[in-house]
Amino acid sequence: MIESQRHSYHLVDPSPWTISGSLRALATIVEGVMYMHSFQGGATLLSLGLIFLLYTMFVWWGDVLRESTFEGHHTKVVQLGPRYGFILFIISEVMFFFALFQASSHSSLAPTVEIGGIWILKGIALLDS
Repeated sequence: MIESQRHSYHLVDPSPWTISGSLRALATIVEGVMYMHSFQGGATLLSLGLIFLLYTMFVWWGDVLRESTFEGHHTKVVQLGPRYGFILFIISEVMFFFALFQASSHSSLAPTVEIGGIWILKGIALLDS
């Protein structure tokens, strides 16, 4: 790594956990599909896959904690990234909720001809209050 840096960002060392985590997540999805389709040994593979995925996450987060606390690589500028990311995530979830609410309100207040001009559709049971 570069000994003297002219910025306040942390250059991460190469880690095996990124590729391991992504391959393990893909394998766990495949094993989940195998389990849902009742393949022989699908439950065992899924259980082992989840255990290995949790192990990878635990070790990877341990490396991140070591880099941030003991090695002191997470400066104030580096800490802003996850904060901004979380704020943007919350904003996107709020916008998604409003879009769903607006679509539901629009469909219930002005049902289209394609659905017979009625709301709630036939075959959908209403909840008794």
